[in-house]
Amino acid sequence: MHEFDIIKTFFLSQSIHRPDVSTGIGDDAAIVQPPQGIELAITTDTLVCGVHFPESTSPYDIGYKSLAVNLSDLAAMGAAPAWVTMTLTLPNKNTDWIKAFSQGFFHLANQHHVQLIGGDLTHGPLSITIQAIGFTPTQQAILRSKAKSGDFIYVTGTLGDAGLALKHIRQHITLDPAYQQAILQRLNRPEPRISIGRRLRSFASAAIDISDGLAADLSHILNASAVGARLNVNELPLSDGLSQTLTSDEAIALALTAGDDYELCFTLPPQHHAEFEKQLSPLPCRITCIGKITEKPGLELHYHDGGAYHGPILGYQHF
Repeated sequence: MHEFDIIKTFFLSQSIHRPDVSTGIGDDAAIVQPPQGIELAITTDTLVCGVHFPESTSPYDIGYKSLAVNLSDLAAMGAAPAWVTMTLTLPNKNTDWIKAFSQGFFHLANQHHVQLIGGDLTHGPLSITIQAIGFTPTQQAILRSKAKSGDFIYVTGTLGDAGLALKHIRQHITLDPAYQQAILQRLNRPEPRISIGRRLRSFASAAIDISDGLAADLSHILNASAVGARLNVNELPLSDGLSQTLTSDEAIALALTAGDDYELCFTLPPQHHAEFEKQLSPLPCRITCIGKITEKPGLELHYHDGGAYHGPILGYQHF
């Protein structure tokens, strides 16, 4: 197969064809028609083999995750995903690998009615760059810079599971077989919190997705908003797999620092707290209040008994 045969066979035959795409794959550029009264939220992420996913990761999971991490960024902005482009760099033209990769990618794309509208296919070390474009009503996108003192701090899901999966893959810990499938799923197929992100447009003052670790990513909100935060580390939501595998302090450290969770961290003004709590039950995942925004700059961490937490807080860093 040559380049254009691969594109036609594995990427042109997608099942989603949105009416707002005038021209998609097959021309020099895509032509799309945004609806009136919306703004475009645009994000880009690159996944490199051996850096963002282990070499042993299945191509299906790589395809799924390459899209998921970008949709997670849109979720943090409260955006509804619409279109994506893909740059796929391959070391060889293994059609079985490409087929499984495209199946994983389109499995998630179809769930969120996302259309692949173009991109590039090149030869080289395995890497995937996705650009995702979503819609938000004008001036309703959730930013990192609007958190205020007194706001409550929430996170979705559980934290640290992807980091635990990496420890298992690297044979740094022994993970009970009863937890392996669920924990590995959290690393390989994170669930973008799109529906929650869109709902948060009516409530949240600021939000971010947790890709480099809770402490590091929450600090981006604090810096952008010129505020601080006080967290109770005993309130961090932990899965049974994590809490049963590590000691309490080890689990807390992983929940604070491990990347690849792709959950949402968001802040909620006090006046919205009661109404939001009423609406928690129909939401499709666990949501936990872990602290409050403060006027004093910096991130303060403490236990239930008031003692200060002095464990690691440094998240993932590329350089």
